[in-house]
Amino acid sequence: MRQVVCEMLVLALGDSARWLQAAPLGGTVKLTGFLAAKSRNSKTPVLHVNTIEFLEGNENGSILQEEG
Repeated sequence: MRQVVCEMLVLALGDSARWLQAAPLGGTVKLTGFLAAKSRNSKTPVLHVNTIEFLEGNENGSILQEEG
């Protein structure tokens, strides 16, 4: 299994936004969602978050937050 690292704009609303706001800076998370253009006139992709999984700093396993 290979790991891919990239920087991308992320949009999170409601509970997802609160979970991300509480996450420590520099922490590792697994985000799932969908990609969409930033705007009609921009080709920059934005990840719209549906689920968040915190991968580091949790000795008892990951914490999964799902939207809905």
